[in-house]
Amino acid sequence: MNPEFFQQIVTSFTSAYKGLHLYPAQHPTIRNQLEKLQLRLTAHLEQREMLKMGLLEDTLFIDDHLFAIQTPATATLTQLLKQLKIEALEFHRGLTESELLNFLQLLRHRDIDPEDLEMLLAERNIEHIRLAGGNPDEDQEPRRVYGRAMTVVNEVFEDVHLGRIPCSKKAKQVVKDMAKLTMSDPHALFALSMLKSYDNYTFTHSVNVSVIALAVGRACELPEEQLRTLGLGGLLHDIGKLKIDLAIINKPGRLTEQEFAQIMNHPRLGADIAHNTPGIPPSAIDIVLGHHLRYDQQGYPADAQLHGPPVMPNIAAIADTYDAITTLRAYQRPVTPRQAISKMQEVSGSMLHPEYLKAFITSLGTYPVGSLVRLANNEIGLVTRVGTDNPDEIELKILFSADGQHQLEPHTRQLASIKKHQVVAEVDSFIKGINPVDYF
Repeated sequence: MNPEFFQQIVTSFTSAYKGLHLYPAQHPTIRNQLEKLQLRLTAHLEQREMLKMGLLEDTLFIDDHLFAIQTPATATLTQLLKQLKIEALEFHRGLTESELLNFLQLLRHRDIDPEDLEMLLAERNIEHIRLAGGNPDEDQEPRRVYGRAMTVVNEVFEDVHLGRIPCSKKAKQVVKDMAKLTMSDPHALFALSMLKSYDNYTFTHSVNVSVIALAVGRACELPEEQLRTLGLGGLLHDIGKLKIDLAIINKPGRLTEQEFAQIMNHPRLGADIAHNTPGIPPSAIDIVLGHHLRYDQQGYPADAQLHGPPVMPNIAAIADTYDAITTLRAYQRPVTPRQAISKMQEVSGSMLHPEYLKAFITSLGTYPVGSLVRLANNEIGLVTRVGTDNPDEIELKILFSADGQHQLEPHTRQLASIKKHQVVAEVDSFIKGINPVDYF
């Protein structure tokens, strides 16, 4: 499901909840709001057994989607869950409109505690809504860290937008956790870099560049301390764009010379912001200033004066390029991971550092995480994990059976070697209507 669908669930939930403060339960307005909420939840539960909604470090989530950017509806629901001290709720398949109504009526009693609420759920035969813990399973740790990074970027950008000097403390802490994850499992966070949002491109792109830069840095065997600096610079690399007219940033067509001149100024504007932010090291500022310099120094700003050798900016440029060309934009459709690699190899030695790029590509394997592949038996699977020591050792989720049937509950398969098990081709997930992130 896409973020807009989850936003609709939140809006329907809060509308029905607020409506019960104004109208009796049988009022047509309430019935209409409940019907919308029921239809949306049912649509989700037809594909999965359960939907989980709750708070993660005071940020609302539904399943694997974290609402890093708040709307009035998400703010209302967040506040409600905090007041009731509810960590998370589970909505299970079979949920009825009557259960929803009874549950929303219970939530109106804001002095109720979780233990009483659990007892009342049982007393009122509300079987398909349950209280749950807010902490996802251990294997969801990458999503928690990625979500925190999104929240941090949102806060930093909001400070800049309002003319305040941002605080680097939270950014440095989340990058520390991102670096540790990348060191222990280089593909876990990288898989989440496939999260794309056209509406919030600046936020997701900033986090993704940080994540991918960490993967490149690990492939280049940088020590953890340098990885942290690399990740921090990645988070902030486009911060200067906040000082440029949004109409230019979001323009779908070709920019005029005057507009591109403004765009070319964003590294310098960003470096000024980073320089004035306490706690940002010079090498991270170099990333902000130099991520468009190119390996052959033909980029911009041409007169950039870096604090040291351009190792960090060169790595960030690879990450920036990879995320940009794998993202759906108004003027381009995304390419697959292997297509992205091929395009990047074309500019190796000119735009991109050849040795760093080679190390990155080698670490990704023949079929990087997020690739949709066809097996010799005609099954189609999504690569969800690549071996750290042997990139040709992969884990797949089989999404289409040999006869072409879409598997609503895909099973996992381990392949010790892509050659032995005859992975014959990459499949375009865009054409197949598959969003790879739904399966991580």
